Parts: sequence; C-alpha cells; structure tokens
Amino acid sequence: QVQMAESGGGLVQPGGSLRLSCTASGVTFDDYTMGWFRQAPGKEREVVSCISWSGGNTLYGDSVEGRFNISRDNAKNTLYLQMNSLGPEDTAMYYCAAVKNKGPWCYKSPYEYDYWGQGTQVTVSS
Repeated sequence: QVQMAESGGGLVQPGGSLRLSCTASGVTFDDYTMGWFRQAPGKEREVVSCISWSGGNTLYGDSVEGRFNISRDNAKNTLYLQMNSLGPEDTAMYYCAAVKNKGPWCYKSPYEYDYWGQGTQVTVSS
C-alpha cells in the first residue's frame, strides 16, 4: 500500500523560507514521478512543481519559478520542496503526489497522479 507523509509546514513571515519533505512507503520510490501541489481555500488545486523519477527533469508553476526548488533523494524515499521568498499568496495546504512512471518528464496536471499525501499547511503571515 502506497503511503506518503508530508512534513515541514508551518507559520512563516513574509520573505521567509520553509523546506517541505514528503516521505513515501510501500513503493519503489524511483519508479515514481513526483509532484508538489497546493490548494488555498476556495481555489483549485494547482501545481507547484514536479520532478521526474531520476530527478533529472523538473517543472515549476509560474508563480513559484525562481523561488522554489524541488529535489528528491531516492535512497531515502523522500521528496523535498525548498521554498524561499515566501509571500502571503503562498499560503495553502501543500500536497505531495506520485504516479508510477519512468518517463523523462513529469506532469503539471494533478489528474495525472494516483497517490496523494494528507497535506501540510503553510501559512505566510506577519
């Protein structure tokens, strides 16, 4: 059974940084393309970033490009999201997602992913 657990969320001041982690179990982690998504109240779930199974290719949502960095450690079954220069607009529940795929690219659409974590809340406020 695939299970994923996010951690690292919290309250941070504008301009600050956070590092999210997502640890997967019940999977051969490097068989999976991974993604980070977020959803704010009253809004649709949107892509933050995604990463191919090898870590060799990444994509970012327009609103986070240049501020966030996605990475993965396949030996530790863990996905990361380094978030810098956070603003109130980044406040949301952040989810990690997985789909079994060893293609060269990852997916920006949440509909491509089969497994989801429970989410971790990120609140940016002074």
